[in-house]
Amino acid sequence: MKTRKILSIAFIALVFGATSFAQKTVMVGGAAMYPTKNIVENAVNSKDHTTLVAAVKAAGLVETLQSKGPFTVFAPTNAAFNKLPKGTVETLLKPENLKMLQTILTYHVVAGKMNSSDIAKAIKMGNGKATLKTVSGGTLTAWMKGKNLYITDENGKSAKVTIADVDQSNGVIHVVDAVVLPKS
Repeated sequence: MKTRKILSIAFIALVFGATSFAQKTVMVGGAAMYPTKNIVENAVNSKDHTTLVAAVKAAGLVETLQSKGPFTVFAPTNAAFNKLPKGTVETLLKPENLKMLQTILTYHVVAGKMNSSDIAKAIKMGNGKATLKTVSGGTLTAWMKGKNLYITDENGKSAKVTIADVDQSNGVIHVVDAVVLPKS
């Protein structure tokens, strides 16, 4: 009886230990991304995402991304924004372009939490491609090249996931190396 109880406790510890291991702290942009914090609370600390954070603030999306969610966010780095034509970011941040900025940012968000393994399963079920519906109403196509995960926008431009599975209290972030855009 005592052995059974010890084994039961060991099993429970193993299960809970595995659960906490799955929700690990990941370093992004020189800062720890804590799974107990929400998307905005973590993103503001990443030196690689200052442009994204400024855009989210300008678009009035802070409250949304702090809400319960869950959300899957494909988060472009500063370097990704720098690949856009000169002046694009400055133009998007102007108050008269608020709707366009909101559309572009929410195009990087999928409702629900999809870790890379969930996306990989969807890709496998879709014979090599998975269509992801974005919060903006558009679609992204997820696919893999070797072990690398990519998303392609409605214009055919692709972004590589450089850091996957950054767990948040209200979803997950996948860092990407390019800004994807909805069909205009």
